[in-house]
Amino acid sequence: MLSSCSGSLNMVRSLFSSVLALCLMMFSVLSPASAAHALGGPLPPLNQPAPEFSLPSNISDRAISLKDYRGKWVVAYFYPKDFTSGCTLEAQRFQADLPKYLSKNTQILGISVDSVDSHVEFCDSEGLKFPLLADEDGAVSKAYGAWLAPMSLRNTYIVDPTGVLRATFTGVRPVIHSAEVLQKLDELQQVG
Repeated sequence: MLSSCSGSLNMVRSLFSSVLALCLMMFSVLSPASAAHALGGPLPPLNQPAPEFSLPSNISDRAISLKDYRGKWVVAYFYPKDFTSGCTLEAQRFQADLPKYLSKNTQILGISVDSVDSHVEFCDSEGLKFPLLADEDGAVSKAYGAWLAPMSLRNTYIVDPTGVLRATFTGVRPVIHSAEVLQKLDELQQVG
């Protein structure tokens, strides 16, 4: 009986998390966001050093830091929750386009409040070959203006090889987002 109740409670929690993530996604898509302040708080300024971070990941026993990727472009994408439909679609699109990113000297980093264990399961389930970082307390999400407690918003940031923030995406639509990011990377790399 106890395990049946525990299983039901976990199912309700999972359903609640999925519904909340869907509501947040719809709200962020339908809400206009200004360039300086988005739904999740103040955005870091463009053409300034990106906020540094160091977080545990699914691929290493040591924390992964933004500075580990100096000399490469970085696409840091924040998302609400592993295993939800929009987040899964977004991750699948980044994975499908991973060879294009690699050819552009670009590292993809996914960031959410999920645990490292959840990230391991999500990557195994979806065949993801890029790191997912565990921002369990939301501190990095807050620094990037991508926080709406209790989870990260679907925002993406492009950081250049010197650590400078070059582009911000809010109100992301998972189905086309990777293509948008690749287009912006092309523009940025042609200029710089």
